[in-house]
Amino acid sequence: MGFVGGKAQAIALLVLACAAGGIGALWQGCDLHELVIEREVREDASGDAAVDTRDTADEGEGLDEVQEAAQAEAGHFVVHVDGAVGKPGVVELTGSDLRVFDAVSLAGGLLDDADTTQVNLAEPLSDGAKIHIPHEGELSGQVEQSLSGQAQTSGATGSGEATLLVNINTASSEELQTLNGVGEATAKAIIEERERGGPFATPEDLMRVSGIGEKKFSKVKDSICV
Repeated sequence: MGFVGGKAQAIALLVLACAAGGIGALWQGCDLHELVIEREVREDASGDAAVDTRDTADEGEGLDEVQEAAQAEAGHFVVHVDGAVGKPGVVELTGSDLRVFDAVSLAGGLLDDADTTQVNLAEPLSDGAKIHIPHEGELSGQVEQSLSGQAQTSGATGSGEATLLVNINTASSEELQTLNGVGEATAKAIIEERERGGPFATPEDLMRVSGIGEKKFSKVKDSICV
């Protein structure tokens, strides 16, 4: 029994030692594993920070390139805006894809009586352009003036044709008959009178002809000459 009890004690001590050793090894293993995990976490954090820094730098460079491209595309425009706008005059604009409306807005915008029926506000802006915004009724007034000018020109042309007067000293019978109220008999009498009494000195001398009084003369006086 003593041997058996001693053997049992020895086995128990051995088990305890092995258990203690296992627990120590397990503890060491846990510490080592935690150290490995902590190291990996630090490396990952360091790597992410480096990546983030590079990404930020790349984004900054990209933004600079976009800004440079936008500045390169932007143009400088100087245009003259007048008419029915708030502040007529010369305006300066800088930018890309600018339109006539942008220049009009910078010139004070459209007045209440602005007539944009003949103005394309969406037209691309051109440097050195002149933009005129007419007032209501301005275009119709221009049309009336144009028609009036045409009428005056036509009248002047008609007057010019009337200046091709009939010379009562040299006109033939046919030419004399083109005069208002002058027929074949009167034309013959005019020719006979100038042959008999000599050339007419003035248009009024036409009343020397028998049958031509003041009333008849008034009808032809603006159409004859000597």
